[in-house]
Amino acid sequence: MAAGNVNPFNLSDSEDEADQRAEDGVHIEKSPSVGTQGPSSNNPFSPQADAEPPALLVSSTRTSPSVEGISVSVAAAAMTVALAETRVSVDVIAAQLIRDHYILTALEFHTELLESGRELPRLRDYFSNPGNFERQTGTPPACKEQGLGPGGPLNRAGSISTLDSLDFARYSDDGNRESDERVAVLEFELRKAKETIQALRTNLTQAAESDTQERNKNYSSHPETQEPIRPLEKRALNFLVNEYLLKNEYKLSAITFSDENDDQDFELWDDVGLNIPKPPDLLQIYRNCGSALPSPRYTVDVAVGVESGELTGNYITQKSDLLQQQTEVVEELEYQISLLNEEKQSLADHIKKLQSEIQSLRRTVSPPPPDQGSQPTPPSSSTPPQPPLDNGQYLDIRGASEPDKPPTESTPPTQTISNPTHTSSQSHAKLKSRGTVVFDQPNRKLSPAFQQALLSFCKMSADSRLGAEVSRIADNEESVMLMLGRCLPHIVPNVLLAKRERMVAHLCQELIPLILCTACLHPEPKERDQLLHILFNLIKRPDDEQRQMILTGCVAFARHVGPTRVEAELLPQCWEQINHKYPERRLLVAEACGALAPYLPKEIRSSLVLSMLQQMLAEDKADMVREAVVKSLAIIMGYIDDPDKYSQGFELMLLSLGDPSERVVSAIHQVFIPAFAAWTTELGNLQTTLIPSLLARIEKLLKGEHGLDEHKLHMFLSALQSLIPPLFSVVIQNAPFTHRVNLQGDIPPIEVTRFPRPASPLQDIATIVGSRETLSALLILYDYQLEHEGTTGWDSLLWVVNQLLPQLIDIVGRINVASTTCVHEFSRFFWRLCRTFGKIFTNTKVKPQFQEILRLSEENVDALTGNGILTKATVPIYATGVLTCYNQDEDRKLLVGFLEDVMTTLSLSHAPLDSLKASFVELGANPVYHELLLTVLWYGVVHTSALVRCTAARMFELLVKGVNETLVAQRVVPALITLSSDPEISVRISTIPAFGTIMETVTQKELLERVKMQLASFLEDPQYQDQHSLHMEIIRTFGRVGPNAEPRFRDEFVLPHLHKLALGNNVQATESKRIDIATQLFEAYSALSCCFISEELMVNHFLPGLRCLRTDMEQLSPEHEVILSSMIKEGEIKVENRGIGQAEGSVSIAASLVGEDAKTKFLSKMGQLTTSGAMLANVFQRKK
Repeated sequence: MAAGNVNPFNLSDSEDEADQRAEDGVHIEKSPSVGTQGPSSNNPFSPQADAEPPALLVSSTRTSPSVEGISVSVAAAAMTVALAETRVSVDVIAAQLIRDHYILTALEFHTELLESGRELPRLRDYFSNPGNFERQTGTPPACKEQGLGPGGPLNRAGSISTLDSLDFARYSDDGNRESDERVAVLEFELRKAKETIQALRTNLTQAAESDTQERNKNYSSHPETQEPIRPLEKRALNFLVNEYLLKNEYKLSAITFSDENDDQDFELWDDVGLNIPKPPDLLQIYRNCGSALPSPRYTVDVAVGVESGELTGNYITQKSDLLQQQTEVVEELEYQISLLNEEKQSLADHIKKLQSEIQSLRRTVSPPPPDQGSQPTPPSSSTPPQPPLDNGQYLDIRGASEPDKPPTESTPPTQTISNPTHTSSQSHAKLKSRGTVVFDQPNRKLSPAFQQALLSFCKMSADSRLGAEVSRIADNEESVMLMLGRCLPHIVPNVLLAKRERMVAHLCQELIPLILCTACLHPEPKERDQLLHILFNLIKRPDDEQRQMILTGCVAFARHVGPTRVEAELLPQCWEQINHKYPERRLLVAEACGALAPYLPKEIRSSLVLSMLQQMLAEDKADMVREAVVKSLAIIMGYIDDPDKYSQGFELMLLSLGDPSERVVSAIHQVFIPAFAAWTTELGNLQTTLIPSLLARIEKLLKGEHGLDEHKLHMFLSALQSLIPPLFSVVIQNAPFTHRVNLQGDIPPIEVTRFPRPASPLQDIATIVGSRETLSALLILYDYQLEHEGTTGWDSLLWVVNQLLPQLIDIVGRINVASTTCVHEFSRFFWRLCRTFGKIFTNTKVKPQFQEILRLSEENVDALTGNGILTKATVPIYATGVLTCYNQDEDRKLLVGFLEDVMTTLSLSHAPLDSLKASFVELGANPVYHELLLTVLWYGVVHTSALVRCTAARMFELLVKGVNETLVAQRVVPALITLSSDPEISVRISTIPAFGTIMETVTQKELLERVKMQLASFLEDPQYQDQHSLHMEIIRTFGRVGPNAEPRFRDEFVLPHLHKLALGNNVQATESKRIDIATQLFEAYSALSCCFISEELMVNHFLPGLRCLRTDMEQLSPEHEVILSSMIKEGEIKVENRGIGQAEGSVSIAASLVGEDAKTKFLSKMGQLTTSGAMLANVFQRKK
């Protein structure tokens, strides 16, 4: 609908109809509400308005298709009345429409009147009352006349409360035309929305034109001023930018740009604004920005003697079109001008901002002016004063001719400035006038080498270009300019290319020097805090290199600003991220605490930082974080000087030692314990408190009622082992000869093998005492003192000899000799102790104490009278931990003699051989001692006592597994064959386990044949037919080595001989011997059932042997009989069904039982077996 038409029945908004009326000569009359001059009438049925009844009929028909006939008839009747009378009240028409139930027509009539500003109270009251639309019955007369049938009632809708919420699509005059009603209502709503938009466009056009003229006036009078961007302008620019990106294939950028402006629809220009004509694209604007087109606002249309009422409709239309085109041209040009002005102003502001930042940076890093009072200098008249900064934040009082003067006390500015600026200038001057930074020096006596080695665990990065840049912070104007010159060429390319995460991280890394420099020199605390916050949050998950760079910068910052600002500015940043979700950030905090420890106040170092690290050690779940915490704690221990913190440090050590992560435990041994030991040494607690505390915990473990906790024993003993280097350094630094140390002249170098290899530089004794030269000089005097002058007055060494060693030897005698782990741990401890304290100390102080306890004198060789210590772990630990420290001939002879004496003594006294076996196992793990052990065993082979020869034969079984086959062929087998022909049958029987082990481990055919022949002689020689012990040993050996032996040896030798032994046992007269052999055969067959057995062997040997064994068990042990029956049944089924040769793998016969009854019976009987559990377990083992 045209905005100026007041005809309430002209509901058409078609532009084609308006053009048609213009061509027919219809004069469109403006509404008085718009204020149009010329002849007009308030009569809605004036001749001008009623000259076109066909258009009105068409309009009414298009508006309400659901009441098509009704609308036409009503319109026709209305036109008839209009022609007959000069004026009809619109209230009458409304009353008639309501009375005849023409609801939609009345609604349209009401809407048209509202838009024209003439609201009818009747229609307003009717449509605002929801009661008019509830349960209305009856058929409108017009509907009956037209034959449309009865009208359905309008059903009640409980949710209807106003006219706006009515859904007319739900109500229909005909139940079969609901969809048509819905379309009609939707069309109506769409048309109403379009009319509203058009009306708004018209109003905004007038407002925009006046606003544009006002802006043009302002711009012409003040072209240098720039107004802020308006919302509509911003949306228009956004649309054009997005259009440019899409046209030029910048799709990713367009997507990102669209996401950042999600409140705008870039597919519809009308979303920009209702009155914004679409300008040309950016390319066209750029091409036309230099051409000056004549503006239409400087041209005026002039008409002479013509009144507006005399103009024809065509002229008015043409005039309107021309004005519209000119308006669009003006708006396009103004739009281009505004864009250019905005760009110009933006560039000007950017230039001013950069200039202001440069001036501020120069002023921030420049040295303060000289004291005018102390050095009066007349100002130079030729030097112009320095202009103030654009932002007025700081005031530079230095003349242009004073850039290089040394920093002295600053003079207050002579100009009058405001309060904030004055405060900033004072704080700035305070920063610039700071003197030399002084840090709290702890009351410690660490050697410089040890301190440097301790700090080396702080990962710094000063080797690279960027690391060197970060490690030095600019402190004057020239340094800042040089730093910017070095850094900016590396930053700018990364800014341009920062599309990937890796490039962004590298860019952030390049920014670290600038952030640190600004944070160090900025006068405002809030700004400094913000910059340091940016530093710690610069990279989301910093890697090792990036963390090292940040730590290097933090240390440089701390050196520059002093402990007070480190506490106030850096520590809060660490505290904020102590519980960060990313472990890399928590790792940065842990490393920063250690790196900043030397630069913090000592009170903070021993309280807040220590508590932070303790919390992270106890709560953090990441291994790498806890590892860094341990290293930082070590650095804290290197600087702490509060004796009250000793107990806290000891608890931290125990907590770290119990950590499940190996990397944390490694860090505690490499870094924390050496640093903690150095502190306890200065406190005098190493020998009096620390080591005795660990020994007391070990003794408590040994007295435990629930068995020995080997893990805790290892934990405490490893800590003691890490304390050996600090203990030795205490001994040599507190010796009587320390005043005689002379570092001048030629000092011989220390032997490479003098000390065990240290686990870290902090465990190197040369680092602890200060240098290798000092250590070498001390070692010379140490050996001389021990050898010639004794230990009189040497309290530190006497404590080791008289208290530490006896307590350790006593602990060793109480550990379980069968525990291989404990024996190995104590052996390594004594080995490191003896190697560290030297050969003279070992020979004169350690060995005598062990020998006194073991009492291996000649008179005690034949009888073990009250010498039960030989069966304890003291024997293997002394042999492997003390006697193996040095490998010279006399040391080897001493070890051989000790082992020979122990073997002889234990054999002759019929004592358990566990201590000797533990010694052979520990020494046999090192191939260096294989020859030595074979020498000891040969001594037993040729010994006169059969008991010693039996012991030697059994020791060969332990040695065979670790010795190479050459030694087995040359030394072991000849010795065993010699013993197999021994006159004593017990000696021959003792060789069988060793022969079996050879069959299990050796691959040489010739060697295997020799062993096979020897075992065959034991089985087939008539002299052994009645040797019950020999048969028992052979069956036991076959069951042990059969599953792992060569298949040919098992098939051709083991199974046939087991069958013979089982068959022979059926006729055994002695019941005790029969049950012993049957039990051993049962265990052997159970182990061999796991192996692959061919069908032939199954039929000829395995199953017959099992049947013979079942015969014995039926009479002697019925509980075994059910298992044997199941094994036999399973073997028979496999042979019958598919053959053993087609089996894919060996399957445990005993594990597969037939039927639920047999399975239940088997499980019930298994619990009643009295056979060895270890051998029964072999039933369910597969071949390895």
